[in-house]
Amino acid sequence: MAKFDIIAATGCPTGIAHTFMAKEALEKAAAERGLTIKVETHGQVGVENELTKSEIAGAKAVVVAADKDVQAERFAGKPMVSVGVSKALSVEAAGKLIDRALAAKGDSTVAAAADVEDEVEEKESIGHVIYKHLMNGVSHMLVFVVAGGVLTAVSFLWGITSFDSTAADYNSFAAMLKIIGGIAMNLMVPVLSAYIAESIGKRPALVPGFVAGMIAIQGLPVNAETGMIDAGGAGVGFGFLGGIVGGFLAGYVILLLEKVFAGLPKNLDGLKAIFLYPLFSTAIVGLVMLGISGPMAAINTAMMDFLKGLSASGAVVLGLAIGCMCAFDMGGPVNKAAYVTGTAMLTEALAAGVGTDTYNFGTNFMAAVSAACIVPPLITTFAVVVGKKYFSQEDHDAGIVNLILGCTHITEGAIPFMTKNIWPVMPIMMLGSSIASILTIMFNVHDPAPHGGFLVLPVVENGPLWVLAILIGAVVGGILFVAFKKYDFEKNQKVAPAAKPAEAPKPAAVEAPKAEAADFVKVENVFVAEDFASRDEALSFVSNQAVKAGIAGDADAVMNAFLAREAEGTTGMMEGFAIPHAKSDAITEAAVIVVKDESGVTGWDTMDGAPVNVAIALLIPGAQAGTTHLKILSKVAEALMDEDFRATVKGSTDAAEIAKTINARLV
Repeated sequence: MAKFDIIAATGCPTGIAHTFMAKEALEKAAAERGLTIKVETHGQVGVENELTKSEIAGAKAVVVAADKDVQAERFAGKPMVSVGVSKALSVEAAGKLIDRALAAKGDSTVAAAADVEDEVEEKESIGHVIYKHLMNGVSHMLVFVVAGGVLTAVSFLWGITSFDSTAADYNSFAAMLKIIGGIAMNLMVPVLSAYIAESIGKRPALVPGFVAGMIAIQGLPVNAETGMIDAGGAGVGFGFLGGIVGGFLAGYVILLLEKVFAGLPKNLDGLKAIFLYPLFSTAIVGLVMLGISGPMAAINTAMMDFLKGLSASGAVVLGLAIGCMCAFDMGGPVNKAAYVTGTAMLTEALAAGVGTDTYNFGTNFMAAVSAACIVPPLITTFAVVVGKKYFSQEDHDAGIVNLILGCTHITEGAIPFMTKNIWPVMPIMMLGSSIASILTIMFNVHDPAPHGGFLVLPVVENGPLWVLAILIGAVVGGILFVAFKKYDFEKNQKVAPAAKPAEAPKPAAVEAPKAEAADFVKVENVFVAEDFASRDEALSFVSNQAVKAGIAGDADAVMNAFLAREAEGTTGMMEGFAIPHAKSDAITEAAVIVVKDESGVTGWDTMDGAPVNVAIALLIPGAQAGTTHLKILSKVAEALMDEDFRATVKGSTDAAEIAKTINARLV
């Protein structure tokens, strides 16, 4: 059985993009450090690459990057870090998590950090805990919404009243599809509630969770004649908000009951699971849910009225709100809030029936949400095609793939582009999505399916206009994105000529002709007797030396690149080594500069707390960020695992010997 240095589990609410982006980032980060890793993914198709008990037992550390329940209790006692999936979407961020996990101490509980400060931030953050439980419910709910919504929408292909046996366009097969779709849609709130509860209280919480969800869609039944509570009466449901409240209520009631029944004899554990927990939790949760039925129904009605009020303010106001929410965090909590609201309104629309005001508003709202979610990936596709020379090959390839992701309603494909330049890329994405949403509302598009992108075009009313609205939003956003990249490219090109004068004398230098392609470290770029007061002083020294050597044209740009990388996570390693790296278009050729300070540079966070004596600084042109950068970084990280390498570089004062030793490991 294979053993792995690191094991990991990733999972996001939809299980479509974040899950596998985090997996890839963790695998690349582990490779850079010369570590073996196995990543278990929790996606919509279930658990893939599942970790075995022996693999868990043999691992040095665990990384959990998930916004849903991944059964982290399996890893109890192992050094572990646990964060939201969005904090592992880049190789640098994933590397930081691996470093923290390796530095963490094993615990008998599910430990979550390398130190107390991180543990408070990640493990005990109330916001993250609530979000994780909520998204566990949403991830299970979405498949019911998608299946039910699409089947219901398909039934309309035979006619908008084809399910009605008294209508002229009645079709029995269409009626059956609508029945099946309606059942799936009606399970939306109970499933949401049950799996929020399950995330908190595990399996025992499913029963009260389902009951709470059913009460949320049915409300408190009252006899119309007597005005009193009556099992045969009718109630007013309070929708998905009630399901959320019920889910959290059910989960925490189970935790409370576990404490209440903790004193019972061990041999009664079976009785607790099969009798006491379901009985008492269902009674408590049911009574509370029925008791809050009135206020919750009022809140739900007020929220829907507010959204309809935005519609009354005009397509621009409503479309702007939808577009900004959907593009703000590309599949994150704000995006999910907009999407879940859209599905909730769609559920009400389908229940109200075709032709009603509720149906028209709900399906129009859903069409606007879908348009806003489709646009961001298409913006990147347009940009990398029209402005190809302004993007790296890695970005170009990702943008082409985003054509498929965008057309199938997967917003997350735009995340890598936004994380590189949050400003102004985020506003550009929000503007493009808002334009598409506004036009969708103005064009009176109606989408009775909650997901699927262009795959559901056959059931979309005014489908061609919907596509037009999306394309206009994508093109406007794409033009602005290209304009930004062009400006950024030309700005960096202006500083490049400044490096030319410094390169002119090089042919006369004796050493230059001897350098080979693999000699990233030149003797003149090794400084063995420096004295730095701080990390920033050392990085500033390297930045200025890069300009003097003709490696870069702008010391400030290089310094900013170093600091940006340090802000993502320290590059300090162990035993006095650091690997700072700068990726910038101001750097004209890939190179390595080495600085040594025998007294040690303080203020540079390292994994063992020791000061830095040797900084092996990597300078990479922006266009080589995903190629040369990863190659050099992985080689240096691997070399630092070699005790002889560390001893030679740290102990030598001969610049030529240090350059030769490092170059030998970069081949």
